[in-house]
Amino acid sequence: MVAEQSKASGRQTQYAGLRFRMAIIIVMVSLGSMVLVSGTILYQFNIFSNQMVNAHLGELVLKHKQNIDYFLKQRLNDISHLFRSFDLSQLQDKEFLQQRLKVLQEEYSYVFVDLGLIDQYGRQVSYAGPFELLRADYSSAEWFQTAIKRPGFISDVFMGLRGHPHFIVTVKRQWGGSEWLLRATIDFVAFNLLVENLAVGKTGTAFILNRSGEFQTRPPGGEPKLTKQQYLNLFKKGEEALSTKRPSDGIHFMEGGETHFLEGYIDRYTQTSSIFSVEKMGERGERFIIVAAFLKNNEWLLIFQQEAADAFAKLKETQKMAGLIAFIGAVAIIGMAVIMSGRMVKRIAELDSEKEMMNQQVIETGKLASVGELAAGIAHEINNPVAIMVEEAGWIQDLMGEGLDKEDNLPEAKRALQQIETQGRRCKEITHKLLSFARKTDSRVQTLQLNELVGEVVGLLSQKSRYANVEVQMELQPSLPPIEASATEMQQVLMNIFNNAVDAMEKTGGRITVTSRAEEQHLRLSIADTGPGIPASNLGRLFDPFFTTKPVGKGTGLGLSICYGIIHKMGGRIDVESQVDKGTTFHIVLPLGSQAAKS
Repeated sequence: MVAEQSKASGRQTQYAGLRFRMAIIIVMVSLGSMVLVSGTILYQFNIFSNQMVNAHLGELVLKHKQNIDYFLKQRLNDISHLFRSFDLSQLQDKEFLQQRLKVLQEEYSYVFVDLGLIDQYGRQVSYAGPFELLRADYSSAEWFQTAIKRPGFISDVFMGLRGHPHFIVTVKRQWGGSEWLLRATIDFVAFNLLVENLAVGKTGTAFILNRSGEFQTRPPGGEPKLTKQQYLNLFKKGEEALSTKRPSDGIHFMEGGETHFLEGYIDRYTQTSSIFSVEKMGERGERFIIVAAFLKNNEWLLIFQQEAADAFAKLKETQKMAGLIAFIGAVAIIGMAVIMSGRMVKRIAELDSEKEMMNQQVIETGKLASVGELAAGIAHEINNPVAIMVEEAGWIQDLMGEGLDKEDNLPEAKRALQQIETQGRRCKEITHKLLSFARKTDSRVQTLQLNELVGEVVGLLSQKSRYANVEVQMELQPSLPPIEASATEMQQVLMNIFNNAVDAMEKTGGRITVTSRAEEQHLRLSIADTGPGIPASNLGRLFDPFFTTKPVGKGTGLGLSICYGIIHKMGGRIDVESQVDKGTTFHIVLPLGSQAAKS
């Protein structure tokens, strides 16, 4: 009973392990494919999204740059048109200039703050505006020294005499051999709003920087996110973009521990249409995407700056959604793997159970066939004691006819009765052995002594062996360790092998030698005969079902296949050695004790 429970527990453990391995294989194959496909798609999507974000921001910056360029060019054209439309005497009139300023302010939403006429020596001879700047001297101002040399000029943002940020546009014209400048101040707030009009996401803002690293509009958030040197480096990157002048899908390069992306040269309007983008780390560790374009004859740089986390927020959301879907898919795959492996293992267990039942039926069928082969020998063996019993019974009748009190008749009658009893017990023993072998197979595992089983089978076949003139020699090692096995199944194995040996030698006679011995954790039982042997071509098929070398109607071909199945189920093995005309030897190797129970 304990052995059966141990065997059942071992099977449950085996099925549990099989279920786990099947589930792992299903999960690995399914998840591996899903991860490979999803990873490839996500990787391509990530590349595409980065390109789309950079292209979108580049397009926005390019259009914004064009708007700012148009604004500056138009303001310069407005002042130039005014300067060309009126003569010097009119522009020197303060009231006339004030009227012109009012017209410009009404037409352009007060973008113009003031107007001033300046001679070649830097003196402002006429002024219209909110400040007291008439007769102001700009001769030493850096912007004047530059503007007097150019037909048109746009200055950087500076504080000047008025004490707050502003920038000016000027045009130059000659009258009477002298050079004159018409200067207009552009409203800083209006210009700043124009620049800041480009806003993307939560952190994407635009501003303008000059080559000295000075902000021409308000920095994003009121303070710079990068160092001054990082901003100045952008001019160098822009110049590299200008010098490239060839289309490109994008060039990635590393410099100073920062990853940069330089877009291809865009020859859409002029060389200053080139835009470029870089990625930089801020002073607080934030990663920024910067898209920039040159303004004002490459003296200003329009910079759009946005945190990378904000720029790629949609991508991150998509990645999170994809991750959630992948997680749900993985959970579903694992769940299905567990369910499917459980069903498959359950079906395998059912098939194993059906196979075991079929094996038991085959064993029972083989046993009945063996019983039929034993019938003739058993009949002869029983016939002798029955004949003696009949003869003694007749003798007793004769003695009773003469009278039991006559001479030695009574002792003779007692002797005859004793002989009848002895022969009856002999018949009972023979029929008991036959019935014990022929009863329904009991496959319960129990502790057995191998030598005793061998002795029983040899005794059961003794009559058949004598009639076939086959001598049986037993060389059994005494005190063998016990084995855990089914008695009837082991009896079936031994009966099949002994029957085959006797059948092989029934015409010529011979000898069967049975040897048993212990080998480490196993027992070895060898059954050797001196029969005709088995051809080498048949040895490989010897344990195949329905294969037999006996004449038609003599054997079923199931005996050795049954033996192989029984021994294999016990965790042992059965081997055969044979040479033609020299005999055959079967070796049965069985595990001892707990090993047999585990199998």
